[in-house]
Amino acid sequence: MLNIRRFVLIPAACIAFFVTGSNGFSYSAWGAGLPEGFSERQPERERMVATQLTGWMRTTITDSAVLQAMLRVPRHLFVPPNQAALAYQDSPVPIGHGQTISQPYIVGLMTQALELKSGMKVLEIGTGSGYEAAVLAEITPEVFTIEIIRPLYEAAVARLQKLEYGSVKLLLGDGYFGWKEFAPFDRIIVTCAALHIPPPLFEQLKPGGKMVIPVGGTFETQRLLLVTKDENGGRSSKALDFVRFVPLIRGTPGSEW
Repeated sequence: MLNIRRFVLIPAACIAFFVTGSNGFSYSAWGAGLPEGFSERQPERERMVATQLTGWMRTTITDSAVLQAMLRVPRHLFVPPNQAALAYQDSPVPIGHGQTISQPYIVGLMTQALELKSGMKVLEIGTGSGYEAAVLAEITPEVFTIEIIRPLYEAAVARLQKLEYGSVKLLLGDGYFGWKEFAPFDRIIVTCAALHIPPPLFEQLKPGGKMVIPVGGTFETQRLLLVTKDENGGRSSKALDFVRFVPLIRGTPGSEW
């Protein structure tokens, strides 16, 4: 049974308009009265998108919605202040409690693999700092995200509320069981490694839906899988890359991890 402790719907977001950056992509030009931080460190975000989302032995991130989202979201506000200098580097960043925010390339790769469109309903397992949820929310308003570590959940609620990502719904709970109340989902993204594809998550995926999930043990190379559910409920999977994620935590939500 899913252990539900709290469910939060963040107040509605403000509206942004867009201008074109020096690299040819667009980023948010936030007007007066909108959240602080979106205009900060824009050149670093432009360099991140221009240099880290392609390269040797990497699948190039070409989805314009993903590129725009990663240009807009102020990644430095989703890491601890003492790690802010590392926010735009090509590496994961610790966020406490043994968890990390994934490196930008992995965020781009997983999000692109979803082939997410506006209006689709997407479930994220492993909210962490809320960065991936914010990237998803830039593409579709129907974002649902679950975190099991209470301090990370509480910080993500406050952070997403401050940045006015108003459509994101957050749950403190065991993500293995998904969020049946709002199922089925068009897309599911799991940002922690499972030993297998959780049956409840596959069950909550719509026919024709896609799931991106790292599968493997903590001390082994994991496979990043793209899982597709056909119209008859059958499953197929494709390996996208080899990765290393923190493990999917199971049990009662708490702060002991």
